[in-house]
Amino acid sequence: MIQSERLKALNDKDFRGGDYVLYWMQASQRSECNHALEYAARHADELKLPLVAFFGLTPRYPGANERHYAFLLEGLADARAHLEAKGIQLVVRIESPERGAAEMAERAALAVVDRGYTRLQRTWRARAAEAMDCLLIQIESDAVVPVETASSKEEWSAATFRPKMRARRESFLHPLRERKPRRDSLGLSFDSLNLTDIDAVLAELPIDRSVKRSRFFPGGQSEAKSRLRRFLKDKLDHFGELRNIPTLDAQSHLGPYLHFGQISPLQAARQAIEAGGPGVEPFLEELLVRRELSLNFVHANPHYDEWEAVPAWARATLAEHAADPRPAEYSPRELEEARTHDPYWNAAQDEMRITGKMHGYMRMYWGKKILEWSRSPEAAFRTALALNDKYELDGRDPNSFAGVAWCFGKHDRPWPSRPVFGTVRSMNEAGLRRKFDADQYARMIDRLRSKPS
Repeated sequence: MIQSERLKALNDKDFRGGDYVLYWMQASQRSECNHALEYAARHADELKLPLVAFFGLTPRYPGANERHYAFLLEGLADARAHLEAKGIQLVVRIESPERGAAEMAERAALAVVDRGYTRLQRTWRARAAEAMDCLLIQIESDAVVPVETASSKEEWSAATFRPKMRARRESFLHPLRERKPRRDSLGLSFDSLNLTDIDAVLAELPIDRSVKRSRFFPGGQSEAKSRLRRFLKDKLDHFGELRNIPTLDAQSHLGPYLHFGQISPLQAARQAIEAGGPGVEPFLEELLVRRELSLNFVHANPHYDEWEAVPAWARATLAEHAADPRPAEYSPRELEEARTHDPYWNAAQDEMRITGKMHGYMRMYWGKKILEWSRSPEAAFRTALALNDKYELDGRDPNSFAGVAWCFGKHDRPWPSRPVFGTVRSMNEAGLRRKFDADQYARMIDRLRSKPS
């Protein structure tokens, strides 16, 4: 079922004659549970045309480096294999996505694109829509509840967003019926990137190579589905009670795959509900409430990656305490290199640097300490966002923007006043040790440091 709320025409063009229907696959990089792909396939069948998918690979995506591009390319290679099994050719070209999509649309009867939420993703779609002579339809496929349907305004917190999501989610949790197009496009001739040797493609790309690929998280929808199956089988029942204990590996680890659209949040939600058990609602709280609250934030707040995104009350209290003595002060370079006095913070930073993903609970502590140890709250915000985007596989993402802003008061409330933090919530080492064996966590990361990369 493709709900009408997922659809939006991005230009005022119409259907026309063409050689194929184009699916511009930019955000939803998968062949399954993909509303945009399914919409394109249905119209290809109605028009008696083959379906062609396109991905534009830009080597200049802001903040992206070799780690992100390796994960992306692994995912594209996997998606291509699955699309070809459906008779759909995936064309991948190294060029700015909106220009490549417009070129591919020159022979298309209709173009369909998935939805992106960030400033750059929206710009790509607007420019492509203007350049195309055919109709461009956007289909929202990476949110369970379409963002405007979930809420018409920027939400204050999860507490205000949660009841809206609960009221609407059942209408959007229906399964998506999928089809194999009647006409295949594999025989059509296009120039396209060869993805059989990812290392060779990576070596040719003019990209930032300061962060190497992760050996812990291979990209692709096949890997994402495998991780979801293991999570549902081994972890879901105890997710609610164990998710915030970094030493127990109770998380799903789906964040990188959701970021690149290599798995559908609808697919993950439905399979969790079908599995049942006490962990379902805590999992849906993370997947639907928290994740889609971040989509609401990025959609509704034009300053989502800037200091101005922090609530006015939090900026005011932090400004009042900006001159407070810091218990320690570290430069961005010292923080990046994990050279602080705090072994738990250093472990969290190194977990992110080594694996490409930091445990969610530790990421909260990590951000709070950057605030406490920086010369100003504004500098702390910039440092936290830069480090997160550089090393996290799911950096440069609504979840990341909301997560960093949360450390500075976004989606939270005032707490009793403390030095440096004012009324913004603080966290400390003693709190970590009360919650779990923090020394065991530090030892776990120390073992990662000693392994060859």
